[in-house]
Amino acid sequence: MKITSVDVFRLFHGKPSILDGTEFFPTVVRINTDEGISGFGELGLAYGNSQQAAFGMAADFAKLIIGMDPLNNEEIWEKLFRKPFWGMGGGTVIFSGISAIDIALWDIKGKYFNAPVHKLLGGKTNGRLRAYASQLQFDWDERTKGLVAPEEYAEATRKALKQGYDCIKVDPVGYDLEGNWMRWNNYGILQYDQLKVAVDRVAAMREAGGDAMDIIIELHSLTDTNTAVQLGRELEKFRIFYYEEPVHPLNSVSMKEVSNRVNIPIASGERIYSRWGYRPFFEDRSINVIQPDLGNCGGITEGKKICDMGNTYDCAVQVHVCGGPVAEAAALQLEAVIPNFLIHETHIINTIKANTESCKYSYQPKNGYYEIPDRPGIGQELTEKTMEEAYKITIN
Repeated sequence: MKITSVDVFRLFHGKPSILDGTEFFPTVVRINTDEGISGFGELGLAYGNSQQAAFGMAADFAKLIIGMDPLNNEEIWEKLFRKPFWGMGGGTVIFSGISAIDIALWDIKGKYFNAPVHKLLGGKTNGRLRAYASQLQFDWDERTKGLVAPEEYAEATRKALKQGYDCIKVDPVGYDLEGNWMRWNNYGILQYDQLKVAVDRVAAMREAGGDAMDIIIELHSLTDTNTAVQLGRELEKFRIFYYEEPVHPLNSVSMKEVSNRVNIPIASGERIYSRWGYRPFFEDRSINVIQPDLGNCGGITEGKKICDMGNTYDCAVQVHVCGGPVAEAAALQLEAVIPNFLIHETHIINTIKANTESCKYSYQPKNGYYEIPDRPGIGQELTEKTMEEAYKITIN
């Protein structure tokens, strides 16, 4: 079997963003073969002003794999990593291109052997996957909006609980008192009103959810070492499940200092790429929960290796998922297999109809848990309508 062409799609092209306040345009590749089997993979750059880079990277890497055997995913991974001059330097865009192609190759492999990817990776270790409701500062509804008042955070919590979740995640410092995202300076030392509103928001969520609900604090690296420690110590009393991206995502020294000074487990990983990127965090024990994004860490091939490395350091895994349904499906396949799985991220974007309807299947948790898809491959494909409406180029 040989790769004959690669289609690159930019979804929702020419339409307003489906996520209020943030651009959201997933880039998906479809790898086609001479045996009529196609596989889908998504780059982890659907948001954050990187869509053009994602599209270009996928197209550039597609040229390197035409004519290769799609079942040889390790060979193709090494070629994309080592042949381009910039490959071993890595980074978000490079590894996103590698990742999408790798996921699509696993999709082809599963379809070729008529098996879900989790079977090819070793089979289920986990029968079902606990999930949490992610990013409640954007509310928990079909339409997103920025929340300001603590009662709004409490109400978003109640909405998630009604859907069966017993764990939620929130960024309590992202919105200022006027509802502006990332306008506050969260570096140095937090001023009284910043610290108070963050604590009050979390307190309202804890009260609304009760003692048994788990709360994850997400900081998006908007804080530095001083402010992360300052805030973390205030939040310890709310029994926080873990503390995500409290400092610069590639600075293990700062991450270690926060870990030493705050009595909350530390999580990070959506902006750490490949085994080489994770290595210092494993070695200095600065992270307790790793969060590789299969759309930018190197795909399923690399993601599995990262999770296995993490297991030797007693690191739990929550795969980062903030993209389209292709990204969601790939994450579920890997999480089914790894013994150090902790919890699955259901981002608010995964609940929005326009996003879920871009693909053939909608995977949603029931009473806070996912069943693991057993369709061949990753178990997800773009709909014909989505592909027709997307901006597309074909490399052959």
